[in-house]
Amino acid sequence: MSVPSQRGAETGRRIGVGLMYGLWKPRVLGAWKLPAHGPAILAVNHSHNIDGPMVMGVSPRPTHFLIKKEAFIGPLDPFLTGIGQLKVDRQSADRTAITRALGVLEAGGVLGIFPEGSRGDGDFAALRAGLAYFAVRSGAPIVPVAVLGSSERRGRLIKGLPPLRSRVDVVFGDPFEAGDGTGRRTRKALDEATERIQKQLAGHLENARRLTGR
Repeated sequence: MSVPSQRGAETGRRIGVGLMYGLWKPRVLGAWKLPAHGPAILAVNHSHNIDGPMVMGVSPRPTHFLIKKEAFIGPLDPFLTGIGQLKVDRQSADRTAITRALGVLEAGGVLGIFPEGSRGDGDFAALRAGLAYFAVRSGAPIVPVAVLGSSERRGRLIKGLPPLRSRVDVVFGDPFEAGDGTGRRTRKALDEATERIQKQLAGHLENARRLTGR
């Protein structure tokens, strides 16, 4: 099974840069914390549709996001696939998506995940076990990313989008290991890893809000 295109993801990053800086005013803090080489997982809070493209655009490295299959409709399907993004069926254990995501990490790439699953309050309150599985299985460090201001409702011209030219803060946190060092992948080990991850992500979000005043 082929690994998603790194070159495609770099193209996606460039498109994202142009779009995000053209339509909004991203303020990026701590991007240097993303390791310059080797596998890494970006764990992004998710309160708005632009969160993924925003992180894809401002990340210093090309990123392959796991994206719900419902987004791959019409011309978006070949486009998202072409820029190295991963289609995932959230209703089942999607073996193809899991294998391809692990392939990204094995090849030393960056995997992007919304650990809360679908869009919500973006506060990392309800994590799915998928993030822990990928982190423990691959040994890749997790880099928390908080996107703040994307769900701003005042002054919107287009329903579902933050006001054009408004500021959106993207705050990268310190990388951390999810596992306990044993490499165990039992249900108990993954539950414990999920708990550790939740604490780290919630702590990062709190720091990011304090830092940005949001």
